[in-house]
Amino acid sequence: MSTPKGTGSAPAAADSDRVDPAVWRLAITVIVGALAVVFDTTIVSVALNDLAKELDAPLSTIQWVSTGYLLAVFVTIPLAGWAQSRLGGKRLWIAALGVFLLGSVLSALAWDAAGLIAFRVIQGIGGGIMMPLTATLIMQAAKGRNIGRVMAIITVPTALGPILGPVLGGLILHLADWRWLFFVNIPFCVVGGRLAWRNLPDDRPAPDGPRARLDVIGVLLLSPGVAALIYALSRVEESAGFASATVLVPLIGGLALVGGFTARALTRTTGALVNLRLFRHRAVASSSTLLFLGGISLYGAMMLLPLYFQQVRGEDALGAGLLLIPQGVGALLARGLAGKYTDRVGPRWVALAAFAVVAAASVPFAFVTAETSEVLLMAALLVRGIGLGAAMIALSGAAYVGLDYEEIPDASIITRVAQQLGGSVGIAVLAVALQQSTGDARTPGALAAGFDDAFWWAVAFTAVAVPLCLLLPGRPEPVAPADKAEAEAAVEV
Repeated sequence: MSTPKGTGSAPAAADSDRVDPAVWRLAITVIVGALAVVFDTTIVSVALNDLAKELDAPLSTIQWVSTGYLLAVFVTIPLAGWAQSRLGGKRLWIAALGVFLLGSVLSALAWDAAGLIAFRVIQGIGGGIMMPLTATLIMQAAKGRNIGRVMAIITVPTALGPILGPVLGGLILHLADWRWLFFVNIPFCVVGGRLAWRNLPDDRPAPDGPRARLDVIGVLLLSPGVAALIYALSRVEESAGFASATVLVPLIGGLALVGGFTARALTRTTGALVNLRLFRHRAVASSSTLLFLGGISLYGAMMLLPLYFQQVRGEDALGAGLLLIPQGVGALLARGLAGKYTDRVGPRWVALAAFAVVAAASVPFAFVTAETSEVLLMAALLVRGIGLGAAMIALSGAAYVGLDYEEIPDASIITRVAQQLGGSVGIAVLAVALQQSTGDARTPGALAAGFDDAFWWAVAFTAVAVPLCLLLPGRPEPVAPADKAEAEAAVEV
């Protein structure tokens, strides 16, 4: 069996190349299941107050419904590459989807807050495997060609989740019992599992082939280290800053563990839980950095926007969610052109233009008042969504340029962690900025002025990303017919 090669052997093809229908079929198969994971994360975030009332528990306890899930995700994400090498992508995907389905059903049947938190952890274990595996399976099937257009499909769930999840959650709470927040996952999981059984290639490793050994020390360093960082950042808003011991202790501990893993992994040529030597590729290093900043821009601002509509404009959760729909529409509108031009001119220029658009479209929110026209704000959100959608496609695709087939799983883990850490940092920093700006505010006008200050932080983070986009890969080299035939033969099993 020849060694499969990825983007290093088959760079992005010319724009006229047609994406293999088998790649589209596999992408749709994987995305159906992934939608359950992405929507579930944001659906539950709008339901914490309702869950506290229904389960007769304090909000500080109910917050662990989200925090416990998130920590389980980050404990599990680093294991995805090793697990795929042992089980194969198809079997791992179906198993992870089954775990997520089990957690969803149990969560819907939970009888108290403690049970719901425990069952959400089960969900997080499945979701943590599925997140990086989604991109890995599709990029390996694409064989490094038409990365932009393939990424336009891969990033649909991550773009729509933060936008449409709160709307769906608000509608469920408005029309039905809270248990439907979890029952709604069942159709995605069942259909996704059926499609995966039928459409994913059987790529299980040969019984007599070499077995990847689990880097146990790496697991003990990286998984709890990343989880500690996420936990610390999630406590910033509640603790009103970074100086609290409840933030500093896990933050310092997490940094120490991740630092220890980094030092150890960089000295190992093989066998590390995650191959951090991939950062030698400029494409991986630059795209991860920009995905971190993109996470701040996306998730940090997504924390501010609904709060502005609720606290300043008096909207309820559903109304605030509906007002955010234009940003999701913009992200959808951007997908076709962003994927096309990423393949044609390279991710560098698409990302640079996209981040500039996001920064410009965020500026109106830094001047909001209690009476600012909703039409103006929704128009700005539409443009902002176009920029965010294009940026995520370009950045996600750039990370795989020049990588071999076997390096793709590690790149998926690195970029996923970078984006999610960026989101957690963005939420934490902007929450502190908002608290400091609105601490003494008592009127809608004073609150709006505080939101102006916080939105300027979001604009600044986005603006920093613009010049960094110049570090991304440029225009892809065309593939000669002979080279293309050789590359296609290299991936045949």
